[in-house]
Amino acid sequence: MSEFRGVYPAFLTPMTQDGGLNEAAFREVMEFNIQQGAHGFWVAGGTGESVLLDDAENMRIAEIAADQARGRIKNIMHVGSPTTPRSARMAEHAARAGVDAICCVPPYFYARSDDEIVEHYRVVAAAADLPFFVYNIPKATGVEIKPDLMRKIQDRVPQLTGLKHSPLDISNIRAFAKMGLSCFVGHSHLMLPALTVGAVGCIDGPPNIAPELWVELWDAYVAGDLGRAEEAQDKATTLNLLVDRFGLHATVKAAIGERLGIDCGAPRPPGRPISPEGRAEVVRTLAALGIGSAAVLQADD
Repeated sequence: MSEFRGVYPAFLTPMTQDGGLNEAAFREVMEFNIQQGAHGFWVAGGTGESVLLDDAENMRIAEIAADQARGRIKNIMHVGSPTTPRSARMAEHAARAGVDAICCVPPYFYARSDDEIVEHYRVVAAAADLPFFVYNIPKATGVEIKPDLMRKIQDRVPQLTGLKHSPLDISNIRAFAKMGLSCFVGHSHLMLPALTVGAVGCIDGPPNIAPELWVELWDAYVAGDLGRAEEAQDKATTLNLLVDRFGLHATVKAAIGERLGIDCGAPRPPGRPISPEGRAEVVRTLAALGIGSAAVLQADD
């Protein structure tokens, strides 16, 4: 059984008022998620605004995440960029920082052949020599990794362990599972149906806000209690709908801020902060779900 499984929040990147990386808030939110039962993190991915950060910021995030985890959970660090050398440098650094695995989007902007994508992944994965996850998010990259292309990657990338599958069509998850890959679904409102066709868990932004809701779903499914799992999915999906209404980055940052009483800042421009209407709805939704303010539990040293 894969060691990478369960609920992995796609971790947000808290910002200071002047738009820089807020390390203290990053640690506090990560600790909160650990204490609420998250099994691991997908760090500096789409929710983490990695493509809006410079390489030094992304590298610092790898260091903070590894240090805060201290071996208690798994960190999968995103190192994707449009160029192979940049991604390889960040992969090498992530391995030195102590993350557990790396992940990478396919090279984007220019259309690339299958051979170019596979070679990109081969070089990046070799630079870290850690478990390697493909980040399959065609809405953002214009490239969908389907089973035929994944087999080519599997043939040439020995570190390949799995993927985050973010197309809304989850039908290929079964094929990826049959290839022996650990496939996380990238839409947390589809976690339960994805588990039934072979997914090993979910990776998404909304679980940052209330990881315990998705952990309840996971625990119920593993225990074979489908009715409880369905109830948990319905409850958790309320947060997906909130994010869809007011935007991923702004909503996740506002909701985490409300729960923990900290300022996670605004999305990096051109992203905009949540509207007053949105913030009021965040407060109402958290209260309705019974997940208002939460004290962060400090881990033992």
